[in-house]
Amino acid sequence: MGAALTVSRLSPALLATAAAQPLPVLPARPANEVGQILILEYHRIGEAEDRWTRSVENFRADLNRLYREGYRPVSLGDLLDGRGDLPAGLTPVVLTFDDSSPGQFRYLEQDGEVSIDPDSAVGILLAFHRAHPDFAAKATFYVLPAAAQPHRLFGQPAHERRKLRHLVELGFEIGNHTLWHANLGGADAATIRYQLASALRIIQEAVPGYRVRTLALPFGAYPADLAPATLGEAQGTAYRHEAILMVAGGAAPSPFAAAFDPLHLPRVQATSAELDHWLGHFARRPEERFVSDGDPTAVTVPRPRARLLRSPLPQGIVLRVH
Repeated sequence: MGAALTVSRLSPALLATAAAQPLPVLPARPANEVGQILILEYHRIGEAEDRWTRSVENFRADLNRLYREGYRPVSLGDLLDGRGDLPAGLTPVVLTFDDSSPGQFRYLEQDGEVSIDPDSAVGILLAFHRAHPDFAAKATFYVLPAAAQPHRLFGQPAHERRKLRHLVELGFEIGNHTLWHANLGGADAATIRYQLASALRIIQEAVPGYRVRTLALPFGAYPADLAPATLGEAQGTAYRHEAILMVAGGAAPSPFAAAFDPLHLPRVQATSAELDHWLGHFARRPEERFVSDGDPTAVTVPRPRARLLRSPLPQGIVLRVH
């Protein structure tokens, strides 16, 4: 039968009591909920840094830097819904992982037990959250259900369905990335519907009823007709994507900004150069950074930036200008 699986259980290393770190002393930042937001794009997590791999050491350093500089993860779903619910003075950041490679989510097997590899992205995020409870373990994983190994659902065939269920149990999101990283740029509508519906069907076989809300386009390639990428059905499975993510483009507009376009959401690739550029940019130009007011029922903006707001705002949201 193989190793006993207790996939809702974390490894002993992650369950070990970790002294919560003192909160950093952050500069006072006036609320600006029409500022820009970083949606970070990770691919492989591994030992050696390269163009498409963030090293384990650098990924941990990224989380520490984001924490020190006042960024806190929110889910992509929360961003779409306009409800980050962060304390005043903090800035949301969205973490995304493309291509479901092993270093993103790996199990270790020992003495008949299965645990999360503490050096995988999921293990690192959970451990960081345990040490810093105000830094939520939230991210979206764009998975490939029928890709060649090692990219098919994190590269451990015996645990594919369990990993999808486990991600949801832990509060992470799963997104559509086609069946095998198909280029939709020149695809016809039937091919697009087959790729997206079939990927969703495999996800829902593991997690019945799971709602996949977003699509990350392989290669950033938009089809000529966007309609079948947002809504469709094939072989009895229907899908609806509320947002489509690009592979580049920089910081994203606030969901309260008139410029916010959920079907063309830009991302920042999580390389050292890109992170240095964008975190440095917001350090130099803090007026362009989204800063929470701490009140999920209100949108607070500096008066000179009120012109950037969308109209109308979501129902029940109060506008405050300072």
